[in-house]
Amino acid sequence: MHHIRSNGLDTLRAVAILLVFCYHYMVFVSGEPTFGWLSTGGWVGVDLFLVLSGYLIGNQVFAARQRGRSISLVAFYARRALRTWPVFWLVLAAYFIWPQVLGGRTPPPLWTFLTFTQNYQLQPGTAFSHAWSLCIEEQFYAVFPLVVLLAWRLRDRWQVNKTWCWWLIGALLALGIGARTVLWLQYGREEGGNVALYYPNVYYATLCRFDEFLPGLAIALLKNFHPTVWVRVEQNGKGLFIAGLVALSLVGYGVITHYYIDGYGYGFFMTAFGYSLVAWSFALWVASALGPDSPLHRLRIPGAHHLALWSYSLYLIHKPVGFVIRQQLPDLAPSLMLLAIVAVSLALGAALYYLVELPFMRLRDARFPHLSWQSVPLAAEGLSIR
Repeated sequence: MHHIRSNGLDTLRAVAILLVFCYHYMVFVSGEPTFGWLSTGGWVGVDLFLVLSGYLIGNQVFAARQRGRSISLVAFYARRALRTWPVFWLVLAAYFIWPQVLGGRTPPPLWTFLTFTQNYQLQPGTAFSHAWSLCIEEQFYAVFPLVVLLAWRLRDRWQVNKTWCWWLIGALLALGIGARTVLWLQYGREEGGNVALYYPNVYYATLCRFDEFLPGLAIALLKNFHPTVWVRVEQNGKGLFIAGLVALSLVGYGVITHYYIDGYGYGFFMTAFGYSLVAWSFALWVASALGPDSPLHRLRIPGAHHLALWSYSLYLIHKPVGFVIRQQLPDLAPSLMLLAIVAVSLALGAALYYLVELPFMRLRDARFPHLSWQSVPLAAEGLSIR
């Protein structure tokens, strides 16, 4: 199947994996902000991944529904499984065969990875801990099509209109903010003595991070069910890019200076609202990337296409690569250490994409080419990325 690529979405996915790499390099290799503020705030790359997933999956499902096509749950789940599971299982097997070599601390029980519940009460620093975000994505993939099918049944039975979807997005956003507010009161401040439990109960928690899919879903809703509004969105790619730049600068300042405050703990505002603000700010760039006059859409950055293609495998393997090289070559000069980790990560990420991901994507497209048996292919805008 021929896949149409989007320069803008490729660029954003490349930005996401670079941000995550900068953050993890500080935490697991250098112990210092090697890349400055990109290291300190680089964890927001995960938030960008979640926004992109919300849009890409939402656009697939909404496009099928907008055309009046029925969605096959078997096809949806099979397509997701063939896309994300094979390389994940391969990396997971490596972690359980060589846990001390790849990660240091023992990973959580195997069944938590196989059920994608590893993020529940996850302790920072355990082997393959960065798979927590994949767990949240897989939970989203499991629930989202069921919610859509239920919504369409309610619409047909009770004549519920499209406004209901926006009310639901608002309610879910409020739920995420409310959950983080309550949990911050328990785990956010050093004074309470529970600040070490912030990551297991807030940062890794599905209830506290699921609302970051909502901005991407909102973009997909606009595109498929509000054509008049969407035309204006596409025509304002430059304005959305500038708005996103301003928003990300402001929220980025908050992430760097007020996310964690020495002697106090995690800032209330950045805990309760910050995650959502980061996601909605990134959503401005995602929407901009879909507009033909946007710099993100028009500019082809060398290497971004391949980083986007390899980003999933890179996400899974860059941390163990860094751990192994740091352990095996502890006296390597910092610049050579960085070069070695980047080179090995890129080589291994590319190999996993071409040898594992791509063959299974071809199998997926051959066996389950559509979300519904009668629908046309829904492969536009880089949906093959993840």
